[in-house]
Amino acid sequence: MEVVLQIALIIFPAGAVLLTTIFFLRKEASKEIRTAQLEMKKQRQEFFLPSRLEAYQRAILLMERIHPNSLVMRLHNPGLPAKALQADFLKAIREEYDHNVAQQMFVSPQAWQMVKNSKEETVKIINLAGSQMLPTSTGMDLSGKIFEIVAEVGEMPTEITVEYLKKEFQELF
Repeated sequence: MEVVLQIALIIFPAGAVLLTTIFFLRKEASKEIRTAQLEMKKQRQEFFLPSRLEAYQRAILLMERIHPNSLVMRLHNPGLPAKALQADFLKAIREEYDHNVAQQMFVSPQAWQMVKNSKEETVKIINLAGSQMLPTSTGMDLSGKIFEIVAEVGEMPTEITVEYLKKEFQELF
């Protein structure tokens, strides 16, 4: 009986020390894990910050480049038939958008939805102007009609999207 008592006197304090050690080691380990996770998050943000900055810049540039007035100024060819120039405008919009589609990874879903909607609205404006052309209409006629429609619309979807992107960028950074 005395041997059992001596063993118990050794085992119980050792067990208490062991449990206390395990408790503190777990607590310390979880603290280190949290610290490591925060450090990784910080590094990830630092790594992606230039990409996010570039994404907002490129999205704004996309909106500027597909604005109907900008398209007309950049691609205008008065000697071209209206339908051919319309096709050139639509091709330019598609190429600009396709070139920048990966930027959606770095901007908010709402911002990218506005970019897509602006592109579609611009396509509609170009097609509306094209639908009002006669088979003999020239690029000059189409360009004039596009300017006319843009003046009627007032604030273009691309302009609204640029303002939204700027605001969102300022809120993030």
